[in-house]
Amino acid sequence: MCRHIAYVGHPVTLGEIVLSPPHSLVRQSWEPRRQQFGTVNADGFGVGWYADGDPVPGRYRRRGPVWGDETFADLARVVRSTALLAAVRDATEAGADGEAAAAPFAAGRLLFSHNGVVRGWPGSMADLAATLPPAELLTLTARCDSALIWALVRHRTARGEAVPQAVADTVGEIAAAAPGSRLNLLLTDGSVIVGTAWGDSLWYLHAPARRTVVASEPYDDDPRWQEVPDRTLLVATLADVSLTPLKEPTA
Repeated sequence: MCRHIAYVGHPVTLGEIVLSPPHSLVRQSWEPRRQQFGTVNADGFGVGWYADGDPVPGRYRRRGPVWGDETFADLARVVRSTALLAAVRDATEAGADGEAAAAPFAAGRLLFSHNGVVRGWPGSMADLAATLPPAELLTLTARCDSALIWALVRHRTARGEAVPQAVADTVGEIAAAAPGSRLNLLLTDGSVIVGTAWGDSLWYLHAPARRTVVASEPYDDDPRWQEVPDRTLLVATLADVSLTPLKEPTA
């Protein structure tokens, strides 16, 4: 339903990752090569990045297609960062939330994106939503499935869970509550990338000490791209990439 990408490495312009490659995220917004569900990703886009000396990432999000935003192209040409997360959106359902529903979502140092869909939304998530404090539900920035998934992950990290465990536990809970959901999540804090392959494609490119890229699909034909097996948790840094199988929910 969407395409997303995260990068950590040597300083680059945003455009070097999301615009310039031959099969960049921007091109994937209208011509994805490996998107299994949906087609055109024209329902919003966003990018978050980290600036030197500031622990809180900046973001640029819009409700329309990325190819129609001249300001973003200019921004991407000049802004440099050692880490980013970007996404283009194909909305599951029409909604009025606009750019508030466009990834990346953010809290503190974390950026988050969801590629997929929660089956039976919103009814299937009622019990999980009820586990959140009312104040957290009332401050959701959007009323889509991705925003609630993000709230569930944040709730776990706020209680002290490490991000990879919080992501794995959240995916397991949602898969049990809403079987058949597609739950490809992507998070970064500017140093570590955490992702899940659950129902859709996920790939990574690792050049030790230079760059690590995790994306819905490769942005070029570099033979170093590796596909992440379905039902897998990925944790990646500049130093290494680890893959851990995710457990199927029990009946």
